[in-house]
Amino acid sequence: MNILRGTFFCAAILAGLSGGAAADLPTAKPPAAAPLGPTSCTDPIQFVTTDCALSWYGVTLYGTVDMGVGWESHGVPLNRHIISGVEELVQKNSNHAQWLLTPGGLSQSFIGVKGKEEFAPGWAFVFDLSMGFDPYTLSVANGPRSYLDNNGVPLALQSANADSSRAGQFYNGVGYAGISSPYGTLTAGRVNTLTLDGVVAYDPMGASYAFSVIGWSGLTAGVGDTEDARATTAIKYRVDLGQFRASALYQFGGYDLNNGSQGAYQFGFGGDFGGGAYGKLSLDAIYANEQGAVSSSLLTAAQNLKYPGTLAATISDDSGVMLLAKYAYRQVRVYSGFEYIKFQNPSRPQLASFTDIAGIPVVAADINNNAYANHRIQDVMWIGARYAFTDAFDVGVAYYHYIQHNYALKYCDNASSATCAGSLDAVSFNADWQFAKKFDAYAGVMFSEAHNGLASGYLHTSNLAPTAGVRFRF
Repeated sequence: MNILRGTFFCAAILAGLSGGAAADLPTAKPPAAAPLGPTSCTDPIQFVTTDCALSWYGVTLYGTVDMGVGWESHGVPLNRHIISGVEELVQKNSNHAQWLLTPGGLSQSFIGVKGKEEFAPGWAFVFDLSMGFDPYTLSVANGPRSYLDNNGVPLALQSANADSSRAGQFYNGVGYAGISSPYGTLTAGRVNTLTLDGVVAYDPMGASYAFSVIGWSGLTAGVGDTEDARATTAIKYRVDLGQFRASALYQFGGYDLNNGSQGAYQFGFGGDFGGGAYGKLSLDAIYANEQGAVSSSLLTAAQNLKYPGTLAATISDDSGVMLLAKYAYRQVRVYSGFEYIKFQNPSRPQLASFTDIAGIPVVAADINNNAYANHRIQDVMWIGARYAFTDAFDVGVAYYHYIQHNYALKYCDNASSATCAGSLDAVSFNADWQFAKKFDAYAGVMFSEAHNGLASGYLHTSNLAPTAGVRFRF
């Protein structure tokens, strides 16, 4: 009922704003006619061998299936609920060398339906609904559930686990409706945040799980907490103004409406600057603020004896600034980004038990509202490039770096506590070959290593993870 109530509330607000927002915006030229897209498929063979779409009357069924294998120098067994299946990025429970089935190495497997129906010249109704899943087990992607699977389990015996905004919902990707017009696009419902859009657009590895730190970990996209990479009851607006663009997001409602925070807002501004024969430079800046953000965690053995079937949570108010740049010149694309994230104790502590975005109870006794007596500051930065040898084959390389500033009451820069200053470094390489209209094959490797405070309590502090796979997109 809470989800339905949030959906109807979104629709009501959208109906009101779509009639009034355009009047306050600068006049823009109607968009040019879109080029003809792929034709609709007429038989199964055409569906597999051509770029035809499963479209009827403006509605398209689409999706991705990504299946691979990999080896990890310090890995843990596959978990069918964690969105990436395995832990290519070094984690606290990273354990011993092993071969693994690796779902979603290059992108999340998902199924979705989307549509665009024009109702006036330049004006159209749009919608999108998608759900991510594990192609090996067909389980719905559910990060918090991977914690529940490992409650009370010693580090050395755990399977893969990590938090996520994909939490078992049938709309765990997106689920929105809206209006597209010459004055921009306004959508309401479950949407990707501006910071997640920024990561996807400016990561040289395309936010992949197997080759990208900021793809595998939602810390960057979620402004500190991965559950906030998507908002379920939100309004999102984007507009192009010549070579410039602006965007905004506002989340209303909190945990009871399937959000990972009690409220959020984000603003973005950017542009594309053509240099003719010298290529094109793209720049974007995003500010984000999250109130009462939830970082879920699994229970210790003692906690699990008291409250089985629940999770623990740390609550914080988070804010961040993301700066992004991309340069394209002939076959070369260079990407870079920086994000400053500040965590602080919540202005409105969560004192009562609540239900998280996966529908899992969080009891008051296991809620931490005081994790940041000193503000925690974390810097995230990355740089990388891709080179296209042909239209069907390209390679990429990337470097990622975290800096955690000390937030212990007494300064430390060792692994004695997770509050000490620390860092994480990762380098990756991959190659991608589109050998058919809807198929591509890929292979690559990521090496990651944690240091000092960011390595506190780790079984092993590094992981080497080569991965190869095949992806089908329709």
